[in-house]
Amino acid sequence: MKSFRHRLLTTILIWIGVLLAGLLIVIGQLFPIYAETHNTAEVWLMLFFVFVVAMIFSAIIGYRIIQVQALPVENVTQTALELAKGNYRARAFEYSNVGTVELSSTINILARNLQEITAIREMEQERLKTLIENMGSALIMIDRQGGITLVNRSFMQEFQLAAEDIDGKFYKEIRIPYELERFIEQVFMTETAARNQLEFKQGIHSKHIDVYGAPVLGEHEQWLGIVIVSHDITELKRLEQIRKDFVANVSHELRTPVTSIKGFTETLLEGAYKDPATAFSFLEIIEKESNRLEMLIKDLLELSKVEQAGFRVDAVPTNMKNLIERVGEMVERRLEEKNIQLKLQLEPVIVQGDPNRLVQVMMNLLVNAISYSTSRTAITVRLYQQDGEAVIEVEDQGIGIEASEIGRLFERFYRVDRARSRNSGGTGLGLSIVKHLIEAHHGNVKVESEVGVGTTFTIHLPLAS
Repeated sequence: MKSFRHRLLTTILIWIGVLLAGLLIVIGQLFPIYAETHNTAEVWLMLFFVFVVAMIFSAIIGYRIIQVQALPVENVTQTALELAKGNYRARAFEYSNVGTVELSSTINILARNLQEITAIREMEQERLKTLIENMGSALIMIDRQGGITLVNRSFMQEFQLAAEDIDGKFYKEIRIPYELERFIEQVFMTETAARNQLEFKQGIHSKHIDVYGAPVLGEHEQWLGIVIVSHDITELKRLEQIRKDFVANVSHELRTPVTSIKGFTETLLEGAYKDPATAFSFLEIIEKESNRLEMLIKDLLELSKVEQAGFRVDAVPTNMKNLIERVGEMVERRLEEKNIQLKLQLEPVIVQGDPNRLVQVMMNLLVNAISYSTSRTAITVRLYQQDGEAVIEVEDQGIGIEASEIGRLFERFYRVDRARSRNSGGTGLGLSIVKHLIEAHHGNVKVESEVGVGTTFTIHLPLAS
């Protein structure tokens, strides 16, 4: 730009010089004639005046030339420099000068196109960033040297990392499970896509992830690094294990009474029926096992019903104090058999619930507490209001539950003490039914326990409006 202005200014100065030289030649030709009739002072004054007028006229013409030719080019050049810096909002003045208007217009069209392209690119980058940040799977990208170039929020949450743990670090420097580190090394070494399911410890719990890794290739198949995507499948593994345990437990629970019934029936048929005392004893056992089998099938059907999608309870205003007292009378015989005292600390509370289902809930909780309590202990049931909810507590002085087992307490067929549950006739489905029924009432149930001290089940239910 400066060189253009210098060249233009030089051209103007040369033009002025030529003009002055011509003027001087003309004056030189006229000077002798004029000097004969005028004195010398007047002649030199006239020459000075002519020179000043010529300079002013030349300056006006030069300034006009610069305005017309140099300024539009300078403005276009400044606009081009701004575009080169990335300022795509810059625009050139579109002068009416025929020589530069097309150049200015073209620069402005280029600027508008670059601005539109940049806006589209920024929008696409924002979409991609939002997608990566909010995807359910954890993602990490690693460059050729092993440096971390990109991680999303899910990865940081899954492996309990902070931004300062990742910035400018290599993947070997961050706290990730050893199993995942080995998988990353495998993808690095082979430069081929791979998939695997990894299991590792996170605190006291086991975690399972489904991980996929692949090389990142640029133009001309240039290897740029690798990308690792992992998905937490711990819950899926847990559900799969529950399904396996459910099938195994159902098979076992059904096989035990069926085997007993079949065995004693065969013994009776082989001649034991001839001894009345033996036959009566065997028939009592058969009846007991039949009742147990019937109870198991009944609980299985009940659990299947409450687990179905769309299951609802017939909720009406229910006097929870009267309901608990009625359930206490129903388990009175069992309490007397084990010499267990039932303490009721009940406030008048009206809940929004299904009376029949709530009887079932309280019955299962009290039977469970009796089954796991020793003789000469007490079971306390409390009922009160708190924070706009009804709270029911069932506290026993039984064997208690290990902290590691509390999370599995509401699983189907899960038992803390299998021998004691089986001897008491339990099916292992009662607490699972309780959990589903309470959730159907839009409530929740929690467990607190200490081994050798006892267990407390706490239920929260909505109050009647």
